[in-house]
Amino acid sequence: MRYGVATFVTDEGIAPAPLGRALEGRGFQSLFLAEHTHIPVRRETPYPGGTELPRKYYRILDPLVTLGVVAAVTERLVLGTGIALVIQRDPIVLAKEIATLDLVSGGRSACGVGGGWNREEMRNHGTEPKTRMALLRERILAMKEIWTKDEAEFHGEFVDFDPIFSWPKPVQRPHPPILVGGAGPKTFDRVLEYGDGWMPVFRNGAQELGAQIRELRRRGAEQGRDHIPVTVYAAPPKPEVVAQLTEAGVDEILFDLPTEPEPETLKRLDEFAQLIN
Repeated sequence: MRYGVATFVTDEGIAPAPLGRALEGRGFQSLFLAEHTHIPVRRETPYPGGTELPRKYYRILDPLVTLGVVAAVTERLVLGTGIALVIQRDPIVLAKEIATLDLVSGGRSACGVGGGWNREEMRNHGTEPKTRMALLRERILAMKEIWTKDEAEFHGEFVDFDPIFSWPKPVQRPHPPILVGGAGPKTFDRVLEYGDGWMPVFRNGAQELGAQIRELRRRGAEQGRDHIPVTVYAAPPKPEVVAQLTEAGVDEILFDLPTEPEPETLKRLDEFAQLIN
C-alpha cells in the first residue's frame, strides 16, 4: 500500500514548499492537488458535498504551478493533479505543462483527470456541460500524441491540429500515468480506453468499492491488462478505513488533508504519519 494526501492549497493555508517537505519527511509517497480556476458568483450547480461550498474552492492555487514549487524541495514525492479539469484547459498547453513538471521533477508527475461538476465554471471556459466527457476524451488522446510523437497531430470533433513540434517530452515513458476520476456508469469505459488507473473519491465504506475494483480488473484482464491500479481520493485517516481499503484491493490511499495554516497542518500530518507507520 502507498500513502499520500489530497488537498486544496490556498493562500490561507500552509505554503507549497513546507507542505512538500513535511510530507516527504514523514514518509508519505504522494501529493495530489485539486483544481478550480474560479467559482462563478452566480451558481446553480449544487455542491456535490451537499453543504455550502467551502471557502477553499474560491482561493485555490493553480495545481501545476504549486506542484512545481513542491518538486524543487522534494526528491521522491509523486506530484499529482487530483483532478486536473482538462475540459477547462487547452490540451497543447496542458501537455507542455505536465511534461515540464515531469521533467523538472525527474519523472514524478501523475495526472488525475476528470470532467468536473461546476457547470457555470466550465461554461466560462467555453465548454458545454453535455459534451464535456467527449471533449475530455479527445483532449487526453491529443495530449498522449504530443507526449509520445516527435511530430504530433490530432483530428477530432473538438480537438484538431496538424503536425506540431512540442517539447519537452515527459521523463516517464510513454507518459505520466493518467488516473481517471469518477464513479459513473461509463467511468470504467474511460479507464480502459485512455486511463492507466482509476481514482474514485472515498464514499461510505469500502464494500461496494471492492466489488467495483474486481469488476474493473476483470474487464481489464479481458483486454490483456494484468493489473489496473486504484488510488482512492480523500479517504478519512482512520485505521478501519485503511483496513477496509486494503481488503478491497486498493493500491494507494490519499488521505483528505484539510486546508489549514502551517502549525495546524504539521500537527495533523504527524497524526497521519502515526497511522501509516
